[in-house]
Amino acid sequence: MSLPAEAVGALESFQAVGSWEQRARLLMQWGERLPPLADEDKVEANLVQGCESLVWLVGRLSDGHWQFAASSEARMIRGLVALLLARVNGLSAAELQAVDLPDWFNQLGLSRQLSPSRSNGLNAVLQRMRELSRT
Repeated sequence: MSLPAEAVGALESFQAVGSWEQRARLLMQWGERLPPLADEDKVEANLVQGCESLVWLVGRLSDGHWQFAASSEARMIRGLVALLLARVNGLSAAELQAVDLPDWFNQLGLSRQLSPSRSNGLNAVLQRMRELSRT
């Protein structure tokens, strides 16, 4: 499966930095670039269940391709969610089902920094995306 252009860009920038400090800074920058969600989207119905931090997720289908937007109060989570969005935006529902989350964060060199609770949270976000794509 080919990667969306934004995901390729993410991979290139993360693979270009060596240290964890540089990677962490890059992660925060990705989080800061995440467009803010409208207040009307920050409602209970859009809250992802299974995340320790509050994460809101909205998705819409456009010409057979999914576009997601998300927000979180936690800086680290915002960065991780931004990288997840880079990986999944523009995919079809079938491609979305095939996304391998651990592999994606492994390629970015971030898997060691994913605590079990962060990993579970990101899996919950991806699961929610898959649920939305099935409706």
